[in-house]
Amino acid sequence: MNRGVNSGRPGPSLRLERVSVRYPGAQSAPRPALQQVDLQIGSGEHVVVVGPSGAGKTTLLQVAAGALRAQHGRVLLDGEDPWSIGAARRRQLRGRLFLAPQVPPLPPRQRVVTAVLAGRLPAMSLAASLRSLLVPLDIARASAALAPFDLSDRLFDRVDRLSGGERQRVSLARALLAPARLWLLDEPLSSLDPVRAARALQTLREQASLHGITLVVSMHQVELALANFPRAVGLRDGTVSFDAPSSQVSPEQLRWLYAHTPPVPPPPELGPEDLAGSAAVPMMWR
Repeated sequence: MNRGVNSGRPGPSLRLERVSVRYPGAQSAPRPALQQVDLQIGSGEHVVVVGPSGAGKTTLLQVAAGALRAQHGRVLLDGEDPWSIGAARRRQLRGRLFLAPQVPPLPPRQRVVTAVLAGRLPAMSLAASLRSLLVPLDIARASAALAPFDLSDRLFDRVDRLSGGERQRVSLARALLAPARLWLLDEPLSSLDPVRAARALQTLREQASLHGITLVVSMHQVELALANFPRAVGLRDGTVSFDAPSSQVSPEQLRWLYAHTPPVPPPPELGPEDLAGSAAVPMMWR
């Protein structure tokens, strides 16, 4: 699939240096969502993040995407700290990222074709973006992106007529058209049956490998994760429990990772009031 803009450039490297995050509304929590996390991911590398609910996987991806600012430590994309550079350069870096939340934020009344083509918006002018929202500009490309996810026949359906799993696959199809060079996917297979999950994961990894995209995915399906990613990072209680080649992750490490711990409340949703007003949770690098 021809991905167009930036398709020949390698994906950015990603580095987290002693990153700690505590949500503004969770000051009384017994521990931060992330604690002194050090993580380095090379350009074009494929990494899976596993761990129990509340371990910090979603927070890690939000910090890596610049959707959430760490209170301590820093994030580097190709050696640049997005929080210490100018607005124009931040926009350039943001265009190289694709963050897919577990629940895709797709407008319910939008057509599938429009939702998929929205993946190209960072590479389009304002005028072209507005035209695309009104009249799809490249229906054939949208259909090709949906085909590996068995959704080509839903091209002109409204999003609110899709199941949760279908919406998740629409979100993944957007990644195939995005100009981004770093894909950050949060539980992208959670609503898919085993067959479709395996097929979707194969498509994502094949396309990421073909175009040199850096791929970081959080998953609960541990066996599928270890069988499909060369490197696995285990998170527990906001800290890195292990970081190793998947083939070297032991049953003992997994048992420890998922050992019973007191329930941890999930991170709060980033609502419009948080994104717009909070210094700790600013709009995406704006």
